[in-house]
Amino acid sequence: MAYFKKAKEGKKVYGLVFGPGKITQVFDDSHYKIMVQFKNGYEVPYTEDGVPGWGNFKKQTLYYKKDIDLTDVDFAPVTKVLSPKKIIKLREKKKLEVRLPSGIWTNCTKCVAGYVEDMLEAENYHLFRKAQKNDK
Repeated sequence: MAYFKKAKEGKKVYGLVFGPGKITQVFDDSHYKIMVQFKNGYEVPYTEDGVPGWGNFKKQTLYYKKDIDLTDVDFAPVTKVLSPKKIIKLREKKKLEVRLPSGIWTNCTKCVAGYVEDMLEAENYHLFRKAQKNDK
């Protein structure tokens, strides 16, 4: 049974990418099952398995708020702000992590390329860090 098979409008959810939100629409005849609006204004469609129509994610990133446990998730602040040159070099080596709007760190290969480019253009260098050694 799919996680969002019995989804209802107005239910509170938590997305690992965009943080807290709520279901605004439920679709019957579409690849995407629900539309979620997040507190930061983003609106993203999700499959009934919780996979977003944003980025390169192949696993569930959306959960009902009551079901999520964030105790093992990395929300640590950046310890060293990287230079643009270092960010590009780490990205080419696939050793760059980006901080998602939810505050969670993830490998930047999972994000839409435009997101990383937008953060670089806005000089938000504090949203990048070198991949942690304990990550896979």
